[in-house]
Amino acid sequence: MPSPEFQIPDDEFSFRNVAPAEPQDPQDPQEPQASSPEGVPAHTVPLETREPTQVDPESDVPRSKPRRRFEPVPLVGETSASVQEPEVASLSQDSASEQKAPPSSLQQTGISPRHQIEAWLAAMVHDGASDIILRAGGRPSLRVDGSIRFLPGKVPGPGPMKEVLEGILGPRRWEEWNESGSADSAIQLDGLGRFRINAYRQMGEPAMVIRRVNESAPDLSQLGLPHEELETLASRQRGLILVTGVAGSGKSTTLGGMIQHINSTQERHIITLEDPVELLFKEKRSVISQREVGTDTTSFSDGLRHALRQSPDVILIGEVRDATTVVAALEATETGHLVMSTMHTVNAAQTIDRILGFFGTERHAQVRQRLAGNLAGVLSQRLVPARDGGLVPAFELMVPSPHVRELIEEGRTGEIAKVIESIGEGGLVSFNHSLLRLVEQRVVDLDDALASSDRPEELLLSLRGIRGSAKRVKLPENDGRTGETPPESGSGGLRLAQ
Repeated sequence: MPSPEFQIPDDEFSFRNVAPAEPQDPQDPQEPQASSPEGVPAHTVPLETREPTQVDPESDVPRSKPRRRFEPVPLVGETSASVQEPEVASLSQDSASEQKAPPSSLQQTGISPRHQIEAWLAAMVHDGASDIILRAGGRPSLRVDGSIRFLPGKVPGPGPMKEVLEGILGPRRWEEWNESGSADSAIQLDGLGRFRINAYRQMGEPAMVIRRVNESAPDLSQLGLPHEELETLASRQRGLILVTGVAGSGKSTTLGGMIQHINSTQERHIITLEDPVELLFKEKRSVISQREVGTDTTSFSDGLRHALRQSPDVILIGEVRDATTVVAALEATETGHLVMSTMHTVNAAQTIDRILGFFGTERHAQVRQRLAGNLAGVLSQRLVPARDGGLVPAFELMVPSPHVRELIEEGRTGEIAKVIESIGEGGLVSFNHSLLRLVEQRVVDLDDALASSDRPEELLLSLRGIRGSAKRVKLPENDGRTGETPPESGSGGLRLAQ
């Protein structure tokens, strides 16, 4: 069955992912001939069937019709900058080696680097990749189900890449990239979707990682997370909710689902502070004001401070990065607001320690006391390879009980994990409990569950039925250990969008 055709309306070009090439116009002698089998352009051959050593580097990119320029997503208070068409034939003086190198297929065919990047984004969408990594002069690569796959062709050199980046980022973020070597942005492409971009330097040359994001907020029940508990948390009138995990673990998706739940069920004013804005919300029962750091406010902490004068009920902070933001968030909760945010930590105990690390030791007692009184919940999540392909979420949930609040206030964070592991219910679910269920349901393999666990030995004991807290399930015979095969209990494990 042919792959869907990505059409960009009106003056925009269109291309196909895997469908046979359109018949050549005899009056267009510049149209290159396809070199792949059965007339399929080499860059559109599915990844599973590609043989990189057999790809003709001079024919892997088809010509495309002219289309309008890459533009940053329009933001409040900012207009898109005019972007000049890159001159592919003349490279920048940034790299002498790049000038001496043989011209790439992009330069020989006259394909704009901007158009090539758009074609790679189409391949990204087609192959279900979460990210594409582009480094000047290197090989384009996709991240699919957590693994790296290379695409044929070559990323444009430093000069053309800078011109493309300038058009994508816009004047303000382009200046930021030049000054700091890193900048974030987002773009919307008709027919392909919405993408978040982090532009950076590596070895002094431009590079970027582009992530596909959801165009609309998901339903919590579709994420494979404890949605009833998260819906309860989202319904609170006040408190601090933190969603944690490594980059790419789905934190923004989870927060978006919680905001969407509020939007669908309550009449509230929601203010978001994001860098950049990713999910676009359609108002239902709530009023939603989405503000972007750098455009609508100078920083998370500054935006949060001003938000308290904007009649909010719920405040979403894209990320807690410093002590100033922590203090502002705690002040907001203490004045009767619900605050949600993310942190790059792997579990609840580490989250508490990371927050304390923002402050000097002389302030730790005060911060612990405020956290103990205002923390509503911590959800830590990570993605685990599924047996049938894709990724599924495993999670740790900590909704503080009186005992947990006492541990936080007394600085006994090392005991929090033991409490979560021993109870496993009532708002306390450990990673091992979550992984155990996924293995029992045959959603993930044992080896992947053990690799994802903070305490693999305890997980293994639970699977062998030694721990009384776990259902007696022995290991499958085909994994090299003795025991009975776990019973079939359904697929479970709904997929979490990255």
